[in-house]
Amino acid sequence: MTQIRVLSPVGLASADTLRVPPLPGSLAGRTIMSQIRVLSPIGLTSAHTASVPPLPGSLAGRTIGFIDNRKANFDLLADEIGAILSAEHGVKAVIRRRKANAATPAAPEILAGLAKDCDVVFAGSAD
Repeated sequence: MTQIRVLSPVGLASADTLRVPPLPGSLAGRTIMSQIRVLSPIGLTSAHTASVPPLPGSLAGRTIGFIDNRKANFDLLADEIGAILSAEHGVKAVIRRRKANAATPAAPEILAGLAKDCDVVFAGSAD
């Protein structure tokens, strides 16, 4: 077994080592790299909290918003859900705003506009 010294420990003491299986035959005895850096996937936490208003008892006469994340088929999904909510639940209007891309948060002005104009906002994904 090969030993790897942990340089950026996540839940491990700095002197701990990880054991990994031996390298395949063609790589055995060769130095691939001298160090492996272990990064934490845990994000930073914030003391900031947000309150979420209660959902309305009915969607009749309400404006519904969708945050379009630009993933494939989200526009089709939002159009279909909007049509169903209008036809079956009396939704007055459906607004859809697009993010720059699926990997980043919606711009503050998009969120502010949806908060101002909509009674309920859905954020979603589709593929």
